[in-house]
Amino acid sequence: MVLAERSIWVFIEQEYGVIEESSLEVLSKAREITDKSGGLVTGILLGWNIRDKARELGRYGAHKVIVVEDKILETYLSEPYADIVGWLIEERKPDYFLASATRNGRDLAGRLAVRFKTGLQAHVIELDINEDGLLVGHVPGFGGNIVAVVKNIKGKPQMATVAIGVFTPKKLWSEAEVEVVDYKVEVERLNMRIIERVKREVVDISKSKRVVVAGMGTGGDLELVRKLSETIAADIGVTRPLADIGVAPRDIQIGSTGVSLNADLAIIVGASGAPHFVSGIRNVKTVISINKDPEAPIKEFSDYYIIGDLFEILPRLIEKLKR
Repeated sequence: MVLAERSIWVFIEQEYGVIEESSLEVLSKAREITDKSGGLVTGILLGWNIRDKARELGRYGAHKVIVVEDKILETYLSEPYADIVGWLIEERKPDYFLASATRNGRDLAGRLAVRFKTGLQAHVIELDINEDGLLVGHVPGFGGNIVAVVKNIKGKPQMATVAIGVFTPKKLWSEAEVEVVDYKVEVERLNMRIIERVKREVVDISKSKRVVVAGMGTGGDLELVRKLSETIAADIGVTRPLADIGVAPRDIQIGSTGVSLNADLAIIVGASGAPHFVSGIRNVKTVISINKDPEAPIKEFSDYYIIGDLFEILPRLIEKLKR
């Protein structure tokens, strides 16, 4: 296949007309790849009264945007989204399909990978297409202890979900061509319905400038972490164990299976520095860690390392900062 004929599709997630920014991260990365190796980037946008948003997606990298509109598509629902995107893939046969590793992106990609019996790289932190036309991704493995270089060698489309915050959305290109496709969703045949929807407001900490990160050393008590974050106008993140026990939502979990930070400052309290966690702080400019273990692994990844009991240090630090 000639390079210029390659087609990369990017799922553009939206909710009630608001585009998910992590989709723009993937879109810009896809365009960087095609600018280098040839090909076309197509955004796949499902929603309701959404077509006016489509052309602007070109500025983030889409050559073209395929739009499908139906009232039931105004927020993500597994069945109709998978049916429609699957139908489009069968009709158009793209070479590659990418999605942000949000809950919805992971759900859709997994369903499509099973349907088309194709390989799916999950939570990639780097992405490219090699000279043989194979999708190559860097995937954290074994809890983040290694980063595996993975190639899709069988199945089509070649697929990957992209970790949130690892790429930057870039507004560098011109408006996209827009194609509106008619598709009648047979609502009465759906097995799933949204009965009640509760929306929780969560900060996208991949964009935060300052973050206070809590680990298991806090014992799940985030009172001092919240006070410190309020004092320095920072957002809060947590390690995976705290998210596992339900102390904080997955949306603010940091690491290879969560969010990657791009902050100017991260203050990390009570985190040992497991490999799956430190992969999420590699882009932080300044890391300050507080830990009672003089040789905790997090020390190696810190610019400043304070040894001591966080429950003694944080109150004094907060008091100092308030003066």
